[in-house]
Amino acid sequence: MKFKIRSLCAALTLAASAQAVQADDLLQIYQQALTSDPLVLQAQAQRNALFEKIEQNRAPLLPTISANVGYDKAWNDPKSDTSGLTGSLKLNQVIYDHSAWVGLSLAEKAASQADSNYASALQNLITRVTKAYFDVLTAKDNYEFQGAEKRAIERQLEQTKQRFAVGLTAITDVHEAQAQYDLASATEILAENTLANSYEALREITGIDHKTINVLDTNRFSAVTPAPTSSSEWLKIAETNSVDLMTQRIGKDIAQETISLYKAGHMPSLSLNAGYNKGLEQKTGDVNEPDFDNVNVGVNLSIPIFEGFKVTSQVKEAQFQYVEASEKLEQTYRSVVKNVRNNYNNVGASISSIRAYEQSVISSESALKATQAGFEVGTRTIVDVLNRTRDLYDSKRKLSDARYSYINSIIALKQAAGTLNEDDVISINNGLKAE
Repeated sequence: MKFKIRSLCAALTLAASAQAVQADDLLQIYQQALTSDPLVLQAQAQRNALFEKIEQNRAPLLPTISANVGYDKAWNDPKSDTSGLTGSLKLNQVIYDHSAWVGLSLAEKAASQADSNYASALQNLITRVTKAYFDVLTAKDNYEFQGAEKRAIERQLEQTKQRFAVGLTAITDVHEAQAQYDLASATEILAENTLANSYEALREITGIDHKTINVLDTNRFSAVTPAPTSSSEWLKIAETNSVDLMTQRIGKDIAQETISLYKAGHMPSLSLNAGYNKGLEQKTGDVNEPDFDNVNVGVNLSIPIFEGFKVTSQVKEAQFQYVEASEKLEQTYRSVVKNVRNNYNNVGASISSIRAYEQSVISSESALKATQAGFEVGTRTIVDVLNRTRDLYDSKRKLSDARYSYINSIIALKQAAGTLNEDDVISINNGLKAE
């Protein structure tokens, strides 16, 4: 019985330890960022605030109703106190006010623009989380490769010292190997610091410390050109789906409608006013005075005649702002075209680089083995061995960087085209594995 209890306790301890060091994956970190990233929360709050503006701008078009109740008492002399109770109900309804209708339309467009900005913030979050995540993996790989390179140089240093001890090599080879080992040690320290800083960049987004994360499953990884397979097709998608273009198009519409808003300053407004009043007056010692009722209905027409050229100047100002908004749209369009083409080219370059570096790793391994064999028989120097070792780990680092660059380029391409969403995060996450 004691054995079973101890076994159970040990199992629970191991399970708790495993859970404590369980690595986070990309999807988990993205979902954490959705609810904690300040930039996304700012965009969400701005969006919600501007949707409230719609109700505020609709209010002038709806009737306003107010009620008043009053009580008065006067002491003239002991025999003639007077008191009165009055009540009134007033209603005002806009019949025609062009500026109020334009104001409502502008509020709706501003809310739509904020909605587009929020969508852009969500896409930007995916890009930032993905980049920060793979920056960690890049730094992690560099640190591990640098450690492996240092250990390889350390073995070569020990081997060189042994060969020097028996007179098979010169002291200069020992010094050369020692210098390379010291350099590798210093570089490893820098790589470790870069790794720590990259984890900190990830924490900045989520507000959570991430001790370890899942790594890329290189056995399942495959770099392929995303569909569609031409930059012109991606541009067509971007023209329809780019949230940046959508935001600027709405901005241009807002600027155009603002002209109409200021032109409304020359237009008349018409409103309906209605009121109902009721009162009761009483004097001491007398019977109550008859109640009085009063109903009034009126129409108010307001015609602006001259305001010192203020409206004319406001219209001109809005027209200039419309030109500005139009140029912003053109600038954004050119930027979207550039980003789509650049990132499409980056994807293609990453695919070619991955294939080239895969072959480079194979070639570097063969070259290192051949150089080590030559060093054993005296046809190569320790410098040659150290150079080939450095070449091998440099190729491995570049291969790792090319894989992560490919993933980031895919994300950047989809963001530029406006199609980036959580499904892309899930797809990438499926290609990760626990270390």
